[in-house]
Amino acid sequence: MTREAQKGEGKSLRQRERFELALPVRVQCRESLDYEWVEMSRLVDVTPFGARLRLKRPTETGRLLLLTLPMPRPLRCFDHVEDQYRVWSLVRNVKLLDPDTQKGALVEIGMAFVGKRPPRSFEEDPRRRYEVARSINELGLPTITEESSDSISEISATDKRKETRHSIPVEVLIEVFALDGSLAQSESSVTENISRQGAAIFSTLDLVPGRFVKLTSQQYQSALLGVVRGRHIAPDGIVRLHLEFVGSEWPL
Repeated sequence: MTREAQKGEGKSLRQRERFELALPVRVQCRESLDYEWVEMSRLVDVTPFGARLRLKRPTETGRLLLLTLPMPRPLRCFDHVEDQYRVWSLVRNVKLLDPDTQKGALVEIGMAFVGKRPPRSFEEDPRRRYEVARSINELGLPTITEESSDSISEISATDKRKETRHSIPVEVLIEVFALDGSLAQSESSVTENISRQGAAIFSTLDLVPGRFVKLTSQQYQSALLGVVRGRHIAPDGIVRLHLEFVGSEWPL
């Protein structure tokens, strides 16, 4: 290998090296068109192309978040003279944490930096989920595309599901995350059907698709995070919430 090639390889490795910098970061999330939250956190580690951090609120893979942080200028791909680095970031992985032992942190997320602005489709509907494409943009960051398997639209009883739902009535407690990350609104209910990946639940809660909830069952000694995929009124006049579980599966 030539000296020039060795230099180039060394530069590439440095670009992808993870730096354990506990920088303060402002995280902004739009769960739906009319619901948005902001949380201050600190990075676990960072590269020019992504970061890892912890949140007290839930999120899911494929979501776009806006990060604002005092990124060291050598690690930036743009805005090298600005005090704050504002970069849209894609959630690539989510790890559930125990808030009692992690200073209130609920999830640890790995993120890929994707640019200065979100796609136009995100502005139209922030509930959309995305995935990394094979190309890069003019900033040297990965481009993103909408998930082909996205099922954000409202779910009806006739929709095809990834997994068979079982008509098992399970008593559950639904708790809704408030703007400050606390669990404020709650309701005791029962499932109409359930699978390892999701459930339909009778509910009077007025939650739009894209919102996150905590689902607890004393019967199964389980607590899971879920995202609302749909809400509809059935012919019997009773409202159903359709949830997809995030980060773990129901113990059927």
